Amino acid sequence: MKLAIFIDGGYLEKILKNEFREVAIDFKKLSSVLAGQKEILRAYYYNCLPYQSNTPSREESDRFANKERFFSYLRGLPRFTVKLGKLAFRGCDNKGKKTFEQKGIDTLLSIDLVNLAATKQVSDIILLAGDSDYIPAIEVAKTHGVGVILYHSQKKDSYHRSLWEVCDERYPITSGFINKIKRTTR
Repeated sequence: MKLAIFIDGGYLEKILKNEFREVAIDFKKLSSVLAGQKEILRAYYYNCLPYQSNTPSREESDRFANKERFFSYLRGLPRFTVKLGKLAFRGCDNKGKKTFEQKGIDTLLSIDLVNLAATKQVSDIILLAGDSDYIPAIEVAKTHGVGVILYHSQKKDSYHRSLWEVCDERYPITSGFINKIKRTTR
């Protein structure tokens, strides 16, 4: 039977930034290492395009274009699907910095996860995430006999303990793991 890989892109970006100095990774290697010997039905990557104001600054336009190129690259990989939520402006923090929140990512991921489990398209699901909002979807997948394997931050405050507990297997993303998926320069 096949497996599906679900990547919360915002969560992965935080891990790479906060724990591994923004190391560049090869997403084809990532899916291969996560799958091991099992066949991949599909890898799903969930994220949002960055914020742009009504009259975008040069920096906003560049950041947006770079992210669009990155998503295009991912879409070109074998068996990769990119799903985009929306970025909602939430105001400014106490230092005047604009704050944003991803909207729709948890719902998109949860619907896809439940759909694949309920239609028996996969025997296992690999989830790279840290949000407890995925727990109901995981519980449904498990009732359909699907194993759920969690990959998470090494930092205990960077993932919800209840998410960790509901999954069948759990693996921290370590420097050894990152070394296997680093992008090599050409």
